[in-house]
Parts: sequence; structure tokens; C-alpha cells
Amino acid sequence: MSSGNVGRLPLMNVVKFKGVPILQQLHLEERLLRTSPQNWCIVNDGTNEPTIVMGISGKPAELLEIGSVLQDKIPVVKRFTGGGTVIVDHRTVFISFICNKDAVPTVQPYPRPIMSWSSQLYSKVFQGVGDFSLRENGTFLLQDYFHC
Repeated sequence: MSSGNVGRLPLMNVVKFKGVPILQQLHLEERLLRTSPQNWCIVNDGTNEPTIVMGISGKPAELLEIGSVLQDKIPVVKRFTGGGTVIVDHRTVFISFICNKDAVPTVQPYPRPIMSWSSQLYSKVFQGVGDFSLRENGTFLLQDYFHC
């Protein structure tokens, strides 16, 4: 992106799903990351099967109660990136951005700047809805809105 485009929003392909299994979504994300020169936003409204998702360096013996996971037959998936271990289900909304580093030139391609940018973006999205916050591990919380 040339300096004349600074301040413009990047052109973004948007893909919307409902209930796509998280493993299938992660496969799509990895394929796009490795093969597509375009910018992508993938939105998946829930996953039909509850699943535990771990970062690439997560150790199941340290992070999971293996006996319970096996007894309850909960699938465990390791994503190709880092990140914490989370349980996802039909109430989880997944939003993934796959962007060229020049798409948002003010954001450095490192975890902290990306988290800061994400926090600013989502705080605008959820303004007035509840108490939004981004945690160190990349988890977004929206307090006082979802009562589960």
C-alpha cells in the first residue's frame, strides 16, 4: 500500500459461516494465510461441537484434565499459531483477520501491537453494549451482556 493510501481502510474479503467446526475453520485460515495475497475477515457464529482449542506449544498433560476429556469425548485441536487454551461451542463467535502487513500500516506485525489494534476495533464495535476488555492472552470479554 502506498503512502497515499494511509488512513484508508483496506479492501477486505468477508466470509460468514454459522456452526462450522473450528478445525475446518482453522484449516481454511491456514490455507488462506499461506496462499492468498488478499485480506480476509472470517466470521463463524459458533461451532456445533464443543471443542478444546490449544496453541501450538500447549501441553495437554499440563492444560487438560485428560480423564474428563476422554470420558466426555471432547475433541482437542491444536492451532498452528500460539495462544492460550480455550473451550469453544455454539455460543462462541469467531472473528479472524488475515491481512497483509501493509493493509494496516500503523500496526506492527507483532502480538502486542495487533492486540492493541484489536482492542481498539472491538471497543468501538461493543461500545454501549457492555463492559468490553481484551485480556493478555487475547481473550475478549464482554461483561454484563451475556448471562450464561
